[in-house]
Amino acid sequence: MIAQRSLAELIIFSILTCGIYSIVFWWGYTNDINRVCEGDGQESPNYIVVILLSIVTCGFYMWYWYYKQGNRLQAIAPKYGLTFTENGTTVLLWMLLGSLVCGIGSFVAFHILIKNLNDVGQVYNARIINRQVQM
Repeated sequence: MIAQRSLAELIIFSILTCGIYSIVFWWGYTNDINRVCEGDGQESPNYIVVILLSIVTCGFYMWYWYYKQGNRLQAIAPKYGLTFTENGTTVLLWMLLGSLVCGIGSFVAFHILIKNLNDVGQVYNARIINRQVQM
């Protein structure tokens, strides 16, 4: 089952745990996106690898990773009967240009990624439940 996540949960628990929860949050997010996008020919690396590559590239890999996740979700949406107007470019622009507005843009980008995975995950979960009922 795909977990339903929220931006408020990410912010509050990340503050309370000094950022440790954000690692757990995005690690689970990565596992879930790989599950719903299975068979698309792409695979998101383990989130710990994303963190390490981001450190090596001074944060550029993290932006690229968010961009890729936005594109993967938009590409897989029709498989689940959904349409997303936001893609990786939207996420990246919010991350980069929105950061000029007191850092609020990254929260908008996170909201887009979380909302889109929640929408896909809801359909994914419903399909799994239907398969179990039919058996």
